[in-house]
Parts: sequence; structure tokens; C-alpha cells
Amino acid sequence: MASGSDDEFVTLLCTNSYPIEHTETLISTTDIHNWDLSAILRCQTVKIKAHRHRLAEQSSFFHGLFSGSFSESNLSCVSIQWNMEVFINVLKCVYGCKVDVTSKTFLSLFEAALYFGAESLLLKCKIWLSEASSTKGPGLHEIHLDDLIHIWNFGLEHANDFVPELCASYLARNFMWAISSKFFGDVPYNLLFRCIKHPDLTVYSEMHLSDALLVWLNANTEKLQPFGKVEDDCTGILKQIRISLLPLWFAAGKRRSCYFTELAEESIDTIFRLLKIPPADSIGVFEDGDLDHLRIRVTEYSKKVNLSGCPQITSVILLLSLLPSSYRVDLMLRKSIRQSLINLERLSTCRDQCGSGILHGLPSTLSFEAVEEVDISKCPRLHLESTIEIFFKSFPSLRKLRATHLLNFKTTTLHKLMLKCPLISEVDLTIDITPLIPAQVSVISSSRAIMPLVSSNSFSAGNNFLDMTSYHSQPSVSTITRLILEGRSDISDLDLQYITGLCVSLRYINLKGCISVTDTGMSNLIRRCGKLHSILVCDTSFGINSIQALCSSITSFGPAASDFEKRCSDSLAFKLQTLHMGGCKGVNERSLLDLISQTQALISLCLRDTHLVDDALYSFPGSSLETLDVCNTMVSGAALSHVVNGNPALKCLNARGCKNLIHQGSNASGVELSSSYSCRDLYAVLGKKCKLEEIALGWGFDWFSLVALRPAIMSLRAISVGLGGSLGEDALRLLPTTCPMLESIVLCFQVISNAIIINIMRSLRHLQALALCYCLGDISTSSFKNSFTNLRKLRLERVTPQMTDNDLVVLTQNCASLVEFSLVGCRLLTSDSLSLISQGWPGLISIHLEDCGEVTATGVSSLFNCRALEDILLRHNGSGIASSFILDAASKMPMLRQVSLDLCDALEGDFDIPNHGNRYFLSAVKIARCKFKKSPNINFQEAHRRPVHKDTLVLVWNSQILNSTVVKERI
Repeated sequence: MASGSDDEFVTLLCTNSYPIEHTETLISTTDIHNWDLSAILRCQTVKIKAHRHRLAEQSSFFHGLFSGSFSESNLSCVSIQWNMEVFINVLKCVYGCKVDVTSKTFLSLFEAALYFGAESLLLKCKIWLSEASSTKGPGLHEIHLDDLIHIWNFGLEHANDFVPELCASYLARNFMWAISSKFFGDVPYNLLFRCIKHPDLTVYSEMHLSDALLVWLNANTEKLQPFGKVEDDCTGILKQIRISLLPLWFAAGKRRSCYFTELAEESIDTIFRLLKIPPADSIGVFEDGDLDHLRIRVTEYSKKVNLSGCPQITSVILLLSLLPSSYRVDLMLRKSIRQSLINLERLSTCRDQCGSGILHGLPSTLSFEAVEEVDISKCPRLHLESTIEIFFKSFPSLRKLRATHLLNFKTTTLHKLMLKCPLISEVDLTIDITPLIPAQVSVISSSRAIMPLVSSNSFSAGNNFLDMTSYHSQPSVSTITRLILEGRSDISDLDLQYITGLCVSLRYINLKGCISVTDTGMSNLIRRCGKLHSILVCDTSFGINSIQALCSSITSFGPAASDFEKRCSDSLAFKLQTLHMGGCKGVNERSLLDLISQTQALISLCLRDTHLVDDALYSFPGSSLETLDVCNTMVSGAALSHVVNGNPALKCLNARGCKNLIHQGSNASGVELSSSYSCRDLYAVLGKKCKLEEIALGWGFDWFSLVALRPAIMSLRAISVGLGGSLGEDALRLLPTTCPMLESIVLCFQVISNAIIINIMRSLRHLQALALCYCLGDISTSSFKNSFTNLRKLRLERVTPQMTDNDLVVLTQNCASLVEFSLVGCRLLTSDSLSLISQGWPGLISIHLEDCGEVTATGVSSLFNCRALEDILLRHNGSGIASSFILDAASKMPMLRQVSLDLCDALEGDFDIPNHGNRYFLSAVKIARCKFKKSPNINFQEAHRRPVHKDTLVLVWNSQILNSTVVKERI
């Protein structure tokens, strides 16, 4: 910097529009590195002594001012009409000081740099924007969406071409982050359009892009209407969606959208056209060489790929999506891919080459190293062997895989995944839990049929069940720490032993509903996996052996030891954070007490439907519980109060079905407590100690309870009130104001009125699920006369007996977003009702209709309009269901997994049973049968015969067998 004697000085006069102190100060740029900015900005007037030559050299504004022949050129004092803080940063940059550019300061600094012609600051701003827009994730340079919009608009106004390009690039790369912002609706049309056309557009799935565009259109309809641009802009934006890649349920649900109707219909037609093509032959859809309409969006910035719910996706489509965009699909490539898949199917039954490069010879796919999570749930046409090979080639950093509801994902497939994806740490293989839980059904007869190894009409099967001789050598130790096998009845003790022998770092295991695993098998698992901290074994054979394994380092059971920490700090039970063992009837009171008394670190505990009594709860030593489920147990209010009092972090409590909450209990000293004290104490403690998010109660829950709970439930998201609870009119009227954030309400056996329902629906705008079951009161569908766009699930069971077809029409209009619908006891409905339902809610994934008049009296063909149904229950609605219904539904609804019918509704007295080849995606079929019982009727001389339940035929498929079982219960 030149010295003061060498340069002529000029005074820059700056005025603060909003001063804190009405003072004047004089500062000099010779000391600029020591300026106290906060002190300077408090003053009303600031005079800055600066070097005239330095300013002219670094700023075109001052160069022009000081170099001209006009009178201002020789002024000793120049007034600066600019924001004082911004101008001071301009000066700091001129003098080589550090200036921080952020999302909030960029625009003001950039504008000032342009105005004053400060090239150094302009360059700094350009570098910052370039770096911020190219970041691969949230970081130091993340640009807030509202700031991005302002920057974009400024760039357009001032014709700075690089600014709009960088803004569009940044929005494209961070699109999933942007759509969660409240400012997303403010994104200008041109910016949004440029973003979705950008090659770096990064979304989890085509569904997320579609949803985002619909949100934007809804937010901008009023802005676009005065200019007549709505239709053009809708077409321009929505045509960018690759409708062939949408999940079936999503496309079906958008058939009533004002913007999406035509696209939804076109999407569904395309999906079903693809479904008609055998998976290995789906290469034929690329014959025209255009891959874009079926190219899954994956970029170098993608961290997640979500294909769930897309039955049209095949391994061929996945493979070709990952080829370079310039690659042409010629005849040679099509033949090569098809032959590779044929060879692969042969290898599926040939155990000696499972680890070889099965797609060797095919063109190299791109590698997307940022991808860490993939979801292929409900994609039944994916050939899993080739899919895993593709993961190996294209997703080398894969850590999480969700592959739920895929029966063909067997133990050998999991082994293959471990081999090919060595970084995999979380795997979810959940399927539907069998209805044949031993503790819940009484078996009359049962038989099994072995499934063929390979499907005759697709490549979707293909892995043999685990054989320890299948492989020449075991893989290196797996990195899997979280494994979910929920519902998999094909997992045996041997499979579990093999899997956990590889997963030595396993910390989280979910075996819920795995009925083929024995108590001994689970105990061996526990002994082998010393790092386990979460065990979910609801509705399994988990029993005394497993409990002993959890407490294996304990020399003696019970509370006799004096030093608890020292006595059990080495046991697995002591370290458990999650223990879910609901429905495990093999655990007696004593063993449960031993286990609970040693669980110091539990965060989530489920003991529903077990032999739980007060002593076990009194022995619980933990203080970190956030979730507690004790429904349908014998615990008292006093014992529950004891646990709640010691666990103030409790967020979720389920105590439905606990009759002893209103009966006498006893404390740890054996002193009996009255029922009124127990309940009052429980709700008082909850109200004072906790901030609840979910609660389910029954016996003893009333208006006074709700008032006592009020401080704890202001942020409640879900409430369920069951048998024994009695909220009453006043409490239900209080509910929306007490719990304004409610998303789910379940009310059973309550007295309720239309006024209450109307109040709930008007007030709770976040409500997504509503269930009214066996409630009394003046209830009609007039309660639903307002629009409830957020409601996704609705159950009306024995509460609206007067519902008519006209009421159903109103319901479909006002609750247009439903995906799950259940009606029981609406006997005035006619055979037109099913058509009204399918037209009003074409996106349904679950429908339950029972005892609903003549709904199925003339057939159920209109139901096939709901193409994405996954769960159907039709019982006692009229005997018009054709014998071929199950087969027809499975073929026309590619996502259908569960069907429940009653022989009383069979048009021809019976239903055709699917076999393995024509079951498609079905995993469970339940057919109930009735017998006729005579009952005296005073109006007739002859006895009247009425149907009563006899038994239920249950068909359950897993990866290797079909279980055909007759049970007493109506399930």
C-alpha cells in the first residue's frame, strides 16, 4: 500500500439509515485491518479517509469519478449513497482484506461490486457462487433457496449469463433439498424448467419429481391464470416426467388430479404394456435407440435411488439406465444382454458359479460412487442375481438396501449381496407377516407344497434355499450391522446361524413374525452376536432360552445382588437399546422379570400380549425409555406410573387393553393402591414429566385424564382410544385445540357425534388417518362435507349404518386422497357402490368391505379399475363374486399380495385357488367359511337359518413352500 505522503487522500462520507447511536466518527483506510465493524455500524455518520489513487486503481467507479474533467473530480469529500455495511466490505476487498461471501451477503456484495466496478470483489463473488453451486452436498457454501431465487432474478435483470446457469445447476443438484423448503413454490418458472432439464437433476425417483412439480403448480396457479399460461406451463413442465418409471400406485392415485389426469392414464398404459413383455425380452423396448423415457435418473450427486412400487422395472431397464447416454442399443447388444440373463438363470440352479462375473462381456456401466442407498421394494420382476451384479458395477459405495415384499430374495441372494457389495451395512428384507402366528390361531389341518425352483413365465425366481455346500468358500466377514428379516417364515435356525456367522458386527436384528425360527435358534444368535443392541422378535418363539442367552454373563437371576452395575454390566441385556418381544407367549412371568430387571439402557420396549405383571415393571432400572408398549397385559396404573416417573424422555406409550389400570395394583413394597389413585397418578405423572408424540389408551381414560395430560400432548401426532376409555363429548371437543398437530386418530367404542367429527376434520389440517370403530352416537357422512385433502386412511366400522351410495359419492369428493379405505356394517349400499369407490379412489392400495349390503351382489369387475391394490378384503357383501376372482385380480393387479374372501359371497359356491405359476405377487389368501345355525323366529313357524363362522382356509406362500392351513378363527 502506498504511504500517505505519496497519495492524495479523499474523504468518503457514509450515512447509516438505521443508526443505533447518533454520532459521527472518522476512520482511515491506513488502519483498515483493525476496524471494529460493529462499532462503526452503530454510528449515524462515518467519514472514511481513503487513498484516491488506490480507489481509482481498484474501482472503475472511482476511476471515472477522479479522472474526469468535471467539477467532482477534485472534490476532497465524496458522499456515498450506498448501504454502509456493504460499502465498507467493498473497501475492505479493495484494500486486500478478507471479505466473507455467504448465501445472505452474496447478492448485496455482487450488486455493489458491479456498481462500483470492484473487479477483485466481483471475482470473489463469482468464485464463491461457482464453488457453492458445484458442492456435492450440504456444506459451508450451501445457498438458501430464497437467496437462490433472488440471485437468479438479479442475474436475469443484469444479463449476467453465468449467474442463471449456476443457479439452475445448483437447484438441479440439490433438488430433493429444495422441494422441502417453504420457498419452493416461489421458484420462477424459467428457473424450474431449466433445472429439470439440467443433466445434473438429482431426485430419488420420478415420483419425487412429479410430486414436486404438482406442488409447484398448485402454488402458482393463481399467478399464472391472469396471463393464460397455466395450461402451457403445466404441459411444458409435466412433459419432462418419465412416466414409464412412475410407481403404479402413484400413477393410479393421480388419475383424478386436475393437472395429471392424462399423464396418469398414459403412465398406467405404459406400465401395463411393459408388464406384458417377459423380463428377459424387455430389451426390445429400446429398439428405437431412445433410452431417455426409461432411463432412471442417477447422477454423480445421487445418494439414493428409489425404485419401490415399480412392477415394470426389470434388470434390463436398470442396466440400460446405467449405460453412458451416448451408448446406442444395437442388435448385437440386445442379443448379448438377453443371452446373459438366460445364462444367469441357469446359474441360479447351478451352485458352483454363484460368485462369478455373470454379466461378463456386457458394456461397462457408469459408476456412481455417491449412491449409498437403493430401494427395490415391490419390484417383483427384477432378477435379483443380475441386479446385485449391477449394484456391484455401478454402486460401489452401496451401504443400504431395501428389498421388501420380494419372496424370491432368499438367503443365498443375501449371501450374494454380501459378496458383491462389501460396504453394505443395512439390509431390509421385510415381507408380510403370515396370518398363521401359532399363538393366535387354532389349527384344524395343514399341508405343504414345495414350490418349483424357477418360475415358468419370468426370470423373477432363481435362488435355491440355503445349502451349506452351495459355495466353495465363505465370504469375508460382512459389514452388515442392521438386518431386517420381518415376516420371513422361510428363515430357519440353520439360515440364521449362517447369516449371523458372517454378520459378526450385527447390532440390530428384526425377526418379527419369523415363525420358523425356534427359541434355541434365537438364543444361539444372541450368543454369537455380542454387539447386538436392538432385538425385535415379536410374534416368534422367543422364550426362556433366549432370555438366558441375553443374561448369560449373569451368575444369578433376580434382584438379590447388591451391586447391580457390577453384576450385569457385561451382559447383552444390560446394553440393549431396543427390545420388542410382543406376543411371545413362551416367556413366563419369572423369566420376564429376570430380563427386565437387567435392561439398563433400553430406549424402546414392546411387551404387548405377554405375561407382563407389575413386578417386572417395578424392577425396570432404566431411565432412557422413549417408547413403551404394554397393551393387553396385566399391569396396573401404579406400576406404569413408576416407570413413567423414572423415564421423562418417554414419547410413545401404548397401554390399550390393560384392564388393571382401573383395578387395584400394588407398589414394590406390596402396599395396595386404589384404582382412582393409580389412574390419577399415571396421567398426572405423564402430564408433568413427558412430551408425548404417540399415545394409545383404553381402560380408565376419560375427560379428567385428558385434562391432566394436556401439558404432555401439545405436540401429539397420534392418539388411539380403545375399549374401556370414555372421553365423552367435552373431551373430544377439546382434542383439536389440545393436540393441534395430530396426524392419526383411532376411536373405538366411544360415544361420538357429527359435530365432533366436523370439528376434528375442520381443525386438524395435518390429519392423515382417521378410524372410527364400533362407536355410538349420531354419526352420518354429513360429517365429511368439507374437503380433507390430507386424509390418506379412513376406517368407518359399524359407525355409519345409514350410509348410502349418494353419501359415498360425497365421501369420494371430499376425501379425494385416500389410499386405504375400510367400511363395515353399511347395509344400505348397493351394487353400484364398488363402481363409485373405484372411480372416486382409483389409487387405493387397500380396501376392506364387510357386511356392506349388496356391494358385490352383481360382481366385482369395477374393482379392477383400482390397478394398484395390494390388499383386498370382501366379506358378506352379496354372493356375486366369480370363482375366478382371485386369479383375475392377481393378473390384473400386479401389486396385489393379500386377498380375504368369504364363501358366502361366491357366485358359484367356491373360488379357484392359484398355484405357483399364476399367483403373481400374491403372498396370502384367506377364505372364510360359514355354517348355518337355526334360530327361533316368532314371525314364522319354521326356524330361521342364519350364517355363523365355521373356519378359515389360509394359503400362505414363501420363497420355497405353499402352506395350506384351516384354522378355527376368522382372520
